[in-house]
Amino acid sequence: MSYVTIGTAKGPGEHPHQFLFITPDEDGSCKIGEFVFYVLHGVEGQRPVLGRIVQRAPVRLFPDSFMASPDVSPAEIAAAVGYVDEEDELFEVTASVMGHFDPGLSAFVNPRILPRSGSPIYLAPSQMLSEVLSRRKVGERGSAHVGWLLSREPGEVAVALDVNEFTSTHLSIIAGTGSGKSYLAGVTIEELMKPHNKGCVLIADPHGEYSTLAEMQNDDRFCEGDYRPKVRIFKPQQVKVRISNLTLDDLRYLLPSLGERMEWILTEAFNRVQRDEGSAVDGKWTLNDLINAVRDIDREYAERNVDYSSSVQGLLWRIERQLKNSPNFDDNKHLDLTELFQPGQCTVLQLNEIDQRDQQVIVATLLRRLLKARMDTDKGNSREGEERYIPYPVFCLLEEAHHFAPASADVVSTNILKQVLSEGRKFGVGIGLISQRPGKLDQDVLSQCMTHFIMRIVNPVDQGSIASAVESVGRDLLDELPALSKGQVVIAGSSLNTPVICQTRTRLTRHGGTSLAAAEEWDKYFEQRDGRKRDMGVIERQTSKHQLFRAED
Repeated sequence: MSYVTIGTAKGPGEHPHQFLFITPDEDGSCKIGEFVFYVLHGVEGQRPVLGRIVQRAPVRLFPDSFMASPDVSPAEIAAAVGYVDEEDELFEVTASVMGHFDPGLSAFVNPRILPRSGSPIYLAPSQMLSEVLSRRKVGERGSAHVGWLLSREPGEVAVALDVNEFTSTHLSIIAGTGSGKSYLAGVTIEELMKPHNKGCVLIADPHGEYSTLAEMQNDDRFCEGDYRPKVRIFKPQQVKVRISNLTLDDLRYLLPSLGERMEWILTEAFNRVQRDEGSAVDGKWTLNDLINAVRDIDREYAERNVDYSSSVQGLLWRIERQLKNSPNFDDNKHLDLTELFQPGQCTVLQLNEIDQRDQQVIVATLLRRLLKARMDTDKGNSREGEERYIPYPVFCLLEEAHHFAPASADVVSTNILKQVLSEGRKFGVGIGLISQRPGKLDQDVLSQCMTHFIMRIVNPVDQGSIASAVESVGRDLLDELPALSKGQVVIAGSSLNTPVICQTRTRLTRHGGTSLAAAEEWDKYFEQRDGRKRDMGVIERQTSKHQLFRAED
């Protein structure tokens, strides 16, 4: 195969794994993030060693004095003073060595040998990149085609992730506002629900922007043979948590500003209803059981001449205000796991209109039950037909993840999320985290994700959080984050063979997270108001004519 020579090796770069080469770059192909290679000769024959361009600078520059006047070009001044260089423009390019691809290891191996000075440097052909960058081929089982390599023409080098990797070792999507993170999440879900994957997916949707995924059900591009994806959307009022599924920590978190005595009474009452659960209706305690247990404690201590009435009344007031009147906490109804999780089904929990504390408890309770069900199924402790029987892996995507695992606050969902992230791989529970503020996301949570989608990030604090928590992204790629445009993403981690800068493909379903066009909405308001005025004027004139006719009659 003939390769395109684009430059000549100059020598080592600033770092041990970098090298320099000189190129005229006449066609502008030596862009930041582009892939080049040199040929290493050894006992195993010739091996192409791939590298990524991280920096470029012109070799010859005009003196600063030639640029003193913005009205006169430096070239004209150079010609006038006889400073004429007949040679073509040259660039010094820095490339970071990735290594040669070993098919047996499915990984790049760094040979620790830089190109000899004067040896040719080649532009990596698209066919080579298609074979070595992605771990999967587009359309094959276990692949997720999310876009194409940004440095090449659209569609020329497809980027296909390994679904088995990011659904087991977890995924993070980090981006600033308006960078396209929800759009990219929608693309990823579309790939999971295609016939070659038939994913089992749940989305915790705090803003109600994923409902458009329901279009997959009637789109032939997602159907094959008897397979047609199913999308179930639960509205906020349909999201239910059974009271008996709440833990003591859940209750403490839901009931604000508990004093020490209130906490003690709550703990004692909770322990009592837990002990008496076997004699309760259907084996589940109810909110009234908890309230009665609190009152029993008050009565027992009153008989001993100990007055706990003020603490009891304060606790009962909090329980009734937070739980008794809540549409999301119920004595009997709850989200059945077998209804939420099925292969070929995408479930969307719309959590908008639900208080943030309630959202955190809902997610914590669901993840706790899910992990327990997968563990029981794996260990043979649950059988087919039982709710705790989930015999297949699942993937849960949490939008606004910094609300469920904030860095600066202790919330009830953080601990269970850490447990799922650390233990979920063994039991087939994968987590996807989406956040626009990685600096506000718990770093232990972020660091346990092994595949990362990182889009435009400008905030230095957020950039620092990514650099400290994400080991698979090099400094050169992190430096690119502020310059990324909407839809452009750095993808790194175990789902690919090497980090890449990717352009997100077009969604097949409508995007539900678009921003409102303020000017158009304001203008629409006045058009509607003026229309109503015209209609009222017509009605008034017709009424006046009718009254006049009646008077004449």
